Amino acid sequence: MDATTPKPPRTWAARAVRAIFMAFATLLVLLALYTWFVLTWSYSHGERAGFVQKFSKKGVISKTWEGELAMVAMPGSTPEKFFFTVRDDSVAALVNASLGKKVAIAYEQHIGVPTSLFGETEYFVTAVRVVE
Repeated sequence: MDATTPKPPRTWAARAVRAIFMAFATLLVLLALYTWFVLTWSYSHGERAGFVQKFSKKGVISKTWEGELAMVAMPGSTPEKFFFTVRDDSVAALVNASLGKKVAIAYEQHIGVPTSLFGETEYFVTAVRVVE
């Protein structure tokens, strides 16, 4: 074919395949943008104090640290459990070093994370300090 030969017109099937591909690509881009947004924007943040009673690294594809903090309001009362996720290994090392001690954990709440690939909970721990 030279430059003067016109291109053959596309068939309806080729146009349909192209439209499906473009729709799928658009959905992937929108999902990626949504995931980026919910992982960078924090709905709330705060601190909770208590004793870490369970802390383990979990996941099939992406490993995250999942923990359980027992918060005791008064001695003798049933502790309330606070489930959290740690994505940073340096913060996880601090949590492991403070097991058995009363700690205060700083967290950010990210609601709407579309998959458990980034953690099992919506509470992501950012810092840990031992409370005397």
